[in-house]
Amino acid sequence: MARRLLSRYLPRFARRAWLAACLAASGAAAADTIVDAQYAEPTTRYAHGILGDAIEWGTLELVVEDWAHRTTLRIQLPEDRVFEDVAPRLADVDGDGRPEVVVVESQLGTGAQLAIYDETGKIAATPHIGQSNRWLSPIGIADFDGDGFTELAYIDRPHLAKTLRIWRYRDGALHHVADQTGLTNHRIGEADIGGGIRTCDGHSEMITASADWARVIATSFRDGSFSLRDLGPHTGRASLDAALRCR
Repeated sequence: MARRLLSRYLPRFARRAWLAACLAASGAAAADTIVDAQYAEPTTRYAHGILGDAIEWGTLELVVEDWAHRTTLRIQLPEDRVFEDVAPRLADVDGDGRPEVVVVESQLGTGAQLAIYDETGKIAATPHIGQSNRWLSPIGIADFDGDGFTELAYIDRPHLAKTLRIWRYRDGALHHVADQTGLTNHRIGEADIGGGIRTCDGHSEMITASADWARVIATSFRDGSFSLRDLGPHTGRASLDAALRCR
């Protein structure tokens, strides 16, 4: 219990060092780099079903390793939360050369948030949308504007608000950057998320559909503003996948 409480209040890099020391003292290998992540413990305690069924996830499993050992850590959510997501995403969010894990986490009364975990637990998150059964659909993670900091992009309520939101990770927290309306990447009941991020000419673009699902749209973000390009008709996942391949 004391170990869990202490880890909540230590700065992030101190928590990593402290965790390594605790593991070493107990004879276990020091957790260093996250090499895999997956959801576990399916649950029906959040009856939203936006991804096609009523099953979400109660636990995040992280595989971490150092030069010689591999360890599995389990992060279990409280009963009022679930991971409402298709899969965890590994990305180096803080620029230290090691990946963190980006997830969609939903609270039963306040809906979804985008959250970042490392081996010590949750290190940053956006606010919850604010209402039960309200979801967000990730697009991806990149330094969109070339400022040296990582941005995280998602569609806020892809079936209702259809708004692209960008948040920047800086100084240990996520900061809201900008919004663009009229875009989406998910329909109710789909088990996957369409589109994503492509890099075709040296900079990153976000690939989504238009709000009416008629067109494939490439959105870039530079100098504090969005630029949208129509890539052609949306004809299903194949058209979004082709755009990701720069076709």
